[in-house]
Amino acid sequence: MLSEIQKKMLRELTGRSEFGDGAFNIRANGCSAGRHSTKGIRIEPKPNGAGLDVYIEPGLRDDNVSIPVVMTESGLKEEVYNDFHVGEGAVVTITAGCGIHNCGREDSQHDGIHRFFIGRGSRVKYVEKHIGEGDGAGRRILNPVTEVYQEEDSVLEMEMTQIRGVDETERTTKAALKAGARLAVRERLMTGARERAVSHYAVTLDGAGAVADIVSRGVARGDSVQTLDLKIVGNAPCRGHTECDSIIMDRGHIVAVPTLEAADIDAQLVHEAAIGKIAGDQLDKLMSLGLTAAEAEARIIEGFLS
Repeated sequence: MLSEIQKKMLRELTGRSEFGDGAFNIRANGCSAGRHSTKGIRIEPKPNGAGLDVYIEPGLRDDNVSIPVVMTESGLKEEVYNDFHVGEGAVVTITAGCGIHNCGREDSQHDGIHRFFIGRGSRVKYVEKHIGEGDGAGRRILNPVTEVYQEEDSVLEMEMTQIRGVDETERTTKAALKAGARLAVRERLMTGARERAVSHYAVTLDGAGAVADIVSRGVARGDSVQTLDLKIVGNAPCRGHTECDSIIMDRGHIVAVPTLEAADIDAQLVHEAAIGKIAGDQLDKLMSLGLTAAEAEARIIEGFLS
């Protein structure tokens, strides 16, 4: 039985707190709180209980599966392994993410390791959100690892969002693309207080015509620190683009480390980076319309991260 706090976090993570007859697995405080497979999407627990295998049938069209995690016990720490096997030609949306509500004195931590095996010609949208809340002294720690293996002509769109309350996170994303495969990543990150966030991306373009587009937008407030490490390796005629666009506020600290490595004469790799404060003329314009300074600032940040 899910608590009202857990239902609230589920709504933020997935847009709903009731899941009906669709494919889903809900993990609450280290245990399964509900699981349902469908004809086209089969969810099986791993033998050791520390994760799932999700099988998506070849040719499945416009279906979806949700696998959110919620934690409300202070001091709980877990490591979970989930593997997604996407059949050839399938079109599917996968929604994941974790919410930690910690009102105690001990740290709570969730480390989720997700591997995606994406079949030829399939198209996947992956949405992952992380949130932290609660007024306890214990920290909220999230360390997601994502590994992606894309077959020929497959497409993966990833939306990675973390906008509040996570005290410490180290996010690692690795991907290997075969010929004609495409990867698009949109990361949105906001930190405050003394929060720390590190994002590592390592993408290898191994086949002709492979394309990767990685864009990260971050806002560092208070005394928070963000570090972004982006690397693309081109081993074939391919196109790769990374972009880091960040707003620094208060006493925030931001580090952007781009790496491009070409091993083919026809590899086209580009990196863009910008770090700066909110422009004064933007604030002035919104305040002239009747907004307070705080409201104008919030409106600018909301637009920047959208």
